[in-house]
Amino acid sequence: MFRRLNSYSKHHPLWKAIKEFGKVIKTIFILRYIDDVEFRQAIEKQLNKGENSNKFSKAVSFGHNQEFLHGEKVEQEIAEGCRRLIKNAIICWNYVYLSQKIADEPNEEKRQALIESIRSGSVAAWAHFNLHGEFDLSDEKLEDSVGLRVPKKLDLTTV
Repeated sequence: MFRRLNSYSKHHPLWKAIKEFGKVIKTIFILRYIDDVEFRQAIEKQLNKGENSNKFSKAVSFGHNQEFLHGEKVEQEIAEGCRRLIKNAIICWNYVYLSQKIADEPNEEKRQALIESIRSGSVAAWAHFNLHGEFDLSDEKLEDSVGLRVPKKLDLTTV
């Protein structure tokens, strides 16, 4: 169907009708956006999350104006994979930390407030990470400074 529509000239009546129909949908959206405060706020919230995600990527790749210094595609893919790994590790740590905070909160009202706060925020937060440092992740140097519990080891022979 799309191939057929693409073969029509811009003066074809069907092409003009579909274009006008698109204008109707766009107009309805704009009117709803103008009239509905909650709809505008929901859109703004999603736009802010997207912008925050872009800032997160920029913060993780802070050197050289976020440009790849490698000319080879393979090296660029490795650099992008490293950036993705760092971002995923930060997000994973945030999930673990926040999950433990929720589980450890004895007051149900405070727990629900914490859940609501997390729901309206984002786990793609990085201000509490030192992205410019060097890290020694050996067993001797790893130290839990925030009180996270070590996960129980899984016995993979029984799984």
